[in-house]
Amino acid sequence: MEYLTPKALTASVVYALLGILILVISFYIFNKLTPGTLRREILEEHNSALAIIAAAFMLAVALIISAAIHG
Repeated sequence: MEYLTPKALTASVVYALLGILILVISFYIFNKLTPGTLRREILEEHNSALAIIAAAFMLAVALIISAAIHG
């Protein structure tokens, strides 16, 4: 049960919050680099191709962040 120490739990929470913050910032940058707004295109125009690209981008960045955190 060495994984349940307060130090390990605190580190996990900090890394999770840092990863989420980096993901949000990178999605914001991705949104600025694409023409129009992703929210309007996906929700109002029902652009499923753009939704798939946005999801793939978020998964790719999440995998990179996960690999960086775990080493």
